[in-house]
Amino acid sequence: MEPITTTEALAAVCDRMATHPFVTVDTEFLRESTYYPLLCVAQMASRDEAVVIDTLAEGIDLSPFWALMADDKVLKVFHAARQDIEIVWHMASLIPTPIFDTQVAAMVLGYGDAISYDQLVQRITGDNLDKSHRFTDWSRRPLTPAQTYYAVSDVTHLRDVYLALSDDLAKRGRTNWVDEEMEILTSPSTYRSDPETAWERLKSRVRKPKELAVLIEVAAWREREAQARDVPRGRVLKDDVIGEIALQAPTTAERLASLRSLPKGFERSRWGQDILEAIKAGVARDPKTLPPIERHRPMANGSATVELLKVLLRMTAERHGVAAKVIATVDDLEHIAADDEADVRALKGWRRELFGEKALALKHGRLSLAVERGRVVAIERE
Repeated sequence: MEPITTTEALAAVCDRMATHPFVTVDTEFLRESTYYPLLCVAQMASRDEAVVIDTLAEGIDLSPFWALMADDKVLKVFHAARQDIEIVWHMASLIPTPIFDTQVAAMVLGYGDAISYDQLVQRITGDNLDKSHRFTDWSRRPLTPAQTYYAVSDVTHLRDVYLALSDDLAKRGRTNWVDEEMEILTSPSTYRSDPETAWERLKSRVRKPKELAVLIEVAAWREREAQARDVPRGRVLKDDVIGEIALQAPTTAERLASLRSLPKGFERSRWGQDILEAIKAGVARDPKTLPPIERHRPMANGSATVELLKVLLRMTAERHGVAAKVIATVDDLEHIAADDEADVRALKGWRRELFGEKALALKHGRLSLAVERGRVVAIERE
């Protein structure tokens, strides 16, 4: 199979693909040394054909591919779709829609938490995928026949996986469960890299408004710098360094130099001066402009309550054949333990019906757990 290298050939295949109810899609990209992923190859398959697109081919215009991604009459099937969608969002400013993520569907159907593609293919089709090109440099040209075969086999196996999972979802009445998850994956807010909210992805120990303000300003500076230089965030400043800067809030070059997490002489560089300006901006911020610092309210036996909820979650997941992770996270359980009205997904929609109501009943003594014949069971109490 020869990769598609011209706009004319790409337009023709996209026209054919657009006549089908679904296409399977995958991408090969590099991002180890860049902020934005570099799309190197895209592959698609319908029921009739499968193709590999050389997205780095000289002169190729990917507009027909973007148009197909936006065609609401064609379902786009991915596995672990987030990074693939991020690429489309960055390059074409659009979200593929509608979509189906086989990894999410597999979680809903009890295949485990975040099952890998090759494991899912093996369990559904019995085939063992060739993994030899998983870490290949997809930016090198020409593409080898082995690379092309590897790329196309991903989307041809994905057809069988999709058909099996969608059929199972329909039989078990869980199609709408997956639809709810797709709403998150198709929301532009999932992919926007807003410097002003970059601090939210950091795990930090900030407890005071001034610390939070510095964290926000320094994280925003790093995001803008990484975007401008097109390098990974960690190459600009590592997460733990930002956390230390927020706690110490050094406003002079001498104090910045005293931080052991920064290399010697960093305070005299342009970036050192930029960071000092960001710190000063944070220190000067009006606390009223800051988001609230989330603090879990301590509660009697809070840890024990969370542990009980974990047992209930595992029991529920095993009983219904759903991955525990897709029902609730540990963070969800901690919020439920602290607040009956917690704004968590575990207390909404099908998750509330499956688990959330029982979690609240267990918390308030209306439900108890017991072991019967070696299995944990839930018993409603009068």
